Amino acid sequence: MRILVVEDEKKVASFIRRGLEAEHYEVDVAHDGANGLRQALITSYDVIILDVMLPGRDGLDVLRDLRARGHGTPILLLTARAAVPDKVAGLDLGADDYLTKPFEFSELLARVRALLRRGAAGGPPILAVADLTLDPATRTVSRAGQPIELSPREFALLEFFMRNPGRVLTRTVIAQHVWGVDFDTFTNVIDVYVNYLRRKVDAPFEPRLLHTVRGIGYVLKEPAR
Repeated sequence: MRILVVEDEKKVASFIRRGLEAEHYEVDVAHDGANGLRQALITSYDVIILDVMLPGRDGLDVLRDLRARGHGTPILLLTARAAVPDKVAGLDLGADDYLTKPFEFSELLARVRALLRRGAAGGPPILAVADLTLDPATRTVSRAGQPIELSPREFALLEFFMRNPGRVLTRTVIAQHVWGVDFDTFTNVIDVYVNYLRRKVDAPFEPRLLHTVRGIGYVLKEPAR
């Protein structure tokens, strides 16, 4: 399951990220409203944790924009504002829950779990590209009906590809979203893991789904018909 944390206080964002990753969630972080909105629009998330007081575009503005675009991802608002009218404003704009700072991580985690259960009520969010399927809830992968065993890092990499089908992903973007790093010297590790994936999800099957875009990165896509 992938979660986006939009929080400008870096210590708070790091605290939330470490806690969620310890619970085996994949976590992306943005430190301002504009970048948070951009990431929410280009990547599919299961939950968004959104601070209200953000530089540039505040959290309520980001929330308003997402809901106006028909974005239905569950959103948990974080804020230092404890006043009832502020809570009502966020909920009226489409927030699913509201947590006031300071908070205990156990309470944040419980609220995230509740939102995930609520989001799953309409059916499991199974990702599919051609005959390749990935279930983030059960962390299972199969192709042509055959189960495929992946390591946690291979699973995270494949999930990122499958949440962005047909989109060319640079090595830098992959490093940021899957490994949480942003330097180019890490890209050799990415190439190694892409090769691991190819051996498991592509080599035994036809047609190939994972392609190299020379000089740029990789793309997972269905073959042209």
